[in-house]
Amino acid sequence: MEETLACSDSPFDRLIALVKRLRSPRGCPWDQVQTPETIQIHLIEEAYEVLEAIECGKPEEVCGELGDLLFHIVFLAVMFEEVGAFNVANVVETVSEKMIRRHPHVFGEAVVTNAREVREQWHAIKMEEAKDTEAKGRSFLDSVPHKLPALMRAYRLMERASRVGVNGGDVASALIKVEQDSAALKAALTAGDEGSAAKRYGDLLFSVTNLGRVAGVHPETALTGTISGFVTHFKLLEKGLRKQGRTLESASPEEIHRLWEACETDRRGGTRRESSADLC
Repeated sequence: MEETLACSDSPFDRLIALVKRLRSPRGCPWDQVQTPETIQIHLIEEAYEVLEAIECGKPEEVCGELGDLLFHIVFLAVMFEEVGAFNVANVVETVSEKMIRRHPHVFGEAVVTNAREVREQWHAIKMEEAKDTEAKGRSFLDSVPHKLPALMRAYRLMERASRVGVNGGDVASALIKVEQDSAALKAALTAGDEGSAAKRYGDLLFSVTNLGRVAGVHPETALTGTISGFVTHFKLLEKGLRKQGRTLESASPEEIHRLWEACETDRRGGTRRESSADLC
């Protein structure tokens, strides 16, 4: 194995050689039986681990997680090379050509003065590229991956559709749509119509996601921040109970609510309730 890897010139070449060795008859039994279908879930998990490492703010962890993600990308490319579809070099060449094409202000004669103009130019180029897709009978929305989490996919679909005038508008009109969908959900819940309530709830999520888009707030980022706050809040509640030698199961709903409110006040840096210093 050392001889196989040593013949390569760069770290990237050595990684490719390593993956090929793992896939070879003398390699790893687990790696040998993997397919693109079995490896895709690992690719998704590694991508999320990269995001978590970035949020933690530890460069050494980001470096390690990026390495894991890169390994799976190379692993997938090698599997496709084995069946004669493409190789890693094709992957690199394809993305390089795409980035050059979409950055004419860097590699061509186009002139832009700020990030907003770059973004508008990027989307204009993508619209031109999409004409070939439509000519082949595919939808303008087909470039948005089906495998994206629903919230991210909704955002991307609306972002793309807005480029041709669908679901455009401003914050005021988006807020009106949210209010309309919220009222429709309330009516369905009041009527006890579970089927309609589920649909109306989906409509509300969709319109709230669109509100974030027109307001310049990515729903995934916003929700992640809120979830982080909720987890911090909940852990404060647990800490307050532990100080009393108790558990969540031993506290009444009323006590849980009181602790929750006290910890929320502390978390936001507001005026502490009289007993909250002993609880959180």
